[in-house]
Amino acid sequence: MTTAGPRLLVLGGTRSGKSTHALEWARRTGGDDVTFVATARRGDPDLDDRIAGHLDHRPAAWRTVEAGDRLAAVLPTVPGADRSEAVILVDCLTLWVSALVEAERPIAEAWTELSSALDAVRARIVMVSDEVGHGVVPASELGRRFRDELGWLNQRVAAASDEVVLMVAGIPLRLKGPG
Repeated sequence: MTTAGPRLLVLGGTRSGKSTHALEWARRTGGDDVTFVATARRGDPDLDDRIAGHLDHRPAAWRTVEAGDRLAAVLPTVPGADRSEAVILVDCLTLWVSALVEAERPIAEAWTELSSALDAVRARIVMVSDEVGHGVVPASELGRRFRDELGWLNQRVAAASDEVVLMVAGIPLRLKGPG
């Protein structure tokens, strides 16, 4: 049986510092032995600019794997997944859920698959997700469904994590775990 490494979930709103916090944690924890697992899909000019900005902030030695909506299938196969000293940074669960909602895939089923994938990984994992429940109630049914599905997923991931940090204005607030 595989012994899973520590799990960190970093939550926050837009521009809260969640990705920066996750990058620093991965750098401190894994050095150059980090695999960045991206869930963003290219094609939107604004998102493409954000992806380029994220690439600029990562050390050149880090590996990048583009998982898109196949996060659960890809995670156990990424470089370092079988080593406890390696780090996997998943950025972000928000875009993963967005793709699943768009594809009309049940999030509870996807979580079951992701949970099994996480259990199969020995590496230390940091996952990034947006906290969208503090905002305005979306006007559309699809927007409300996305907000609710992401909220439920965040609860599940937080329960399965050793540590949970909420980023507010660049300040980490520890919600669960040591320290």
